Formats: sequence, structure tokens, C-alpha cells
Amino acid sequence: MIEALRFWVAVVFVGLGVFFTFVATVGVIRLPDVYARTHTASQADTLGAGLTLAGVAVALGWQHATVYTVLLLFFVFITNPTAAHAIARSAAETGVEPRLADDESEPEHDPEPAPSGRGSEPTDHDAGTGGDPQ
Repeated sequence: MIEALRFWVAVVFVGLGVFFTFVATVGVIRLPDVYARTHTASQADTLGAGLTLAGVAVALGWQHATVYTVLLLFFVFITNPTAAHAIARSAAETGVEPRLADDESEPEHDPEPAPSGRGSEPTDHDAGTGGDPQ
């Protein structure tokens, strides 16, 4: 009875760990900038690796290898967020700008307006005075 319970607890932990690792992988692929990617890599991937290692520790039972698995679990919990923080800080110090929700709807630069005919009046854009505040 206890062995069956331990087996199913290990299966649930490993299954949840694989799920969160998959979510982190999809997040790294789909998210737009380095800051969002490091966030998902540090949060979901740490949880996924932690749950998977916890499942392995439960499956091993009270063995010498279980101690190494738990030590590896603590190592992942410390190093994964630290590495993500170092990557995000390095990106910030080198001037990488985060992509905001407004960035997707606006083009990178304003295209030249098409002339409306002969002798058309110059617009604010043509005169270089601006227009919309930046």
C-alpha cells in the first residue's frame, strides 16, 4: 500500500515538473524580449525542475542517492533565479529596452506621407516640426 502511494506521488511530481518545464519552454520561445524570457525561465523552469527532482527523490526512497537529489534540488533553486537575474541585469546595463504592449501596434518609424497632388502643402512631418509627441 505504501509503495503504491509513493509510486503515485512520484508520478504526480514528475508529471507536474514536466508540465512546468514545458510551459517554461513555450514561454522562452513565444515571449517577446529578454526580460520576459528570463522571468519565465527562472520561475516556471525552476518549479518544473524542482518538482521533477522531488519526484525522483520520492521514487528513490531512503537511499544515499536521495541525499544527492535533494542537494541538487537546493542547488537548482539557488542558481536558476540567480542566473536569470544576472542575465536581466546585464541586459539592462547594456541598454536593452523592454518591449511594451504599445510597441506592437506602432511601426518603428513613420513612413513618408503620399503627396495629395501638385503643390500640396507641407505637413508637420515634412517640416520636421513633429506632430504627435514622442
